Amino acid sequence: MDLWQLNIFLKVIELKSFSKAGKAVHLSQPTISSHIKDLEDYLGCKLIDRMGKEAAPTKSGELLYSYAKKLINLKDETEAAMAEFQGAIKGNLKIGGSTIPGGYILPRIVGGFIKKYPGAKISLNISSTDEIISHILSGDFELAVVGAQTSDRKIWQKKIVEDELCLITPPDHPWADKGKGPVSAEELSREPFIMRETGSGTMKSFFSHMEEKGISRENLNITAEMGSTEAVKEAVKSGLGVSIISRLAAASEIKAGSLSAMDIEGIRLSRSFYLTGHSERTQSPICRAFKDFVQEWFRK
Repeated sequence: MDLWQLNIFLKVIELKSFSKAGKAVHLSQPTISSHIKDLEDYLGCKLIDRMGKEAAPTKSGELLYSYAKKLINLKDETEAAMAEFQGAIKGNLKIGGSTIPGGYILPRIVGGFIKKYPGAKISLNISSTDEIISHILSGDFELAVVGAQTSDRKIWQKKIVEDELCLITPPDHPWADKGKGPVSAEELSREPFIMRETGSGTMKSFFSHMEEKGISRENLNITAEMGSTEAVKEAVKSGLGVSIISRLAAASEIKAGSLSAMDIEGIRLSRSFYLTGHSERTQSPICRAFKDFVQEWFRK
């Protein structure tokens, strides 16, 4: 058994496919199958079942997966530590970002980091805040930037930047009239409203503000729930309803006139983004470097 075989095994499990794993590591499917067979022969047990077009781990495979993940992570940490010792920052780093920071903030930061450290390879995964926190806890991601706080004591968070939320409507909506002032909470509760999915940091922040005005999720006329910010924007443009969104995410549409943005009376819709990590796990050298780079980015 060697680390290369374990790496191939991980790819097959994570991608649920021998052929996709082959493409990921630039090997043919027969070669991938041969490596898995060698690993199974060495360990004396079946590791992966072929279920139609999908590859799934056996019980033995599930057990090996957890150990293989630790071994590969330790290999990456070792290489990164040796590179750091020699004055270089390089290696692989998996990070997460909730929808807004993942789509509109982190890509520029990652670009700047790789430009400074050409030997670094960053894998950015975008999902809801709840899912990102889950990946941090499981050890899949070392670092993340999310739009809501968590009460889990195993997680540390540091506020790095503030964002403004705004109410968006189609440009031909009555509220889009420039002569109209802020929309009241009561008006909003009667209007068809488009939700982001459960776990969205934007929605958590919005409802936290609205509850201060005595309006809960149950008071809203929710007509649809969307899985992404882009889907929300398109639904609003089509006249399906109104919604709350990051002004940063809607900036180009607001400028182009395809969406209108306004305030809610008596409520300052702001929220923060938090640098997030596991408080009980030792950070790799590349993770520490990226963490410092992110904090310096927002001090500029």
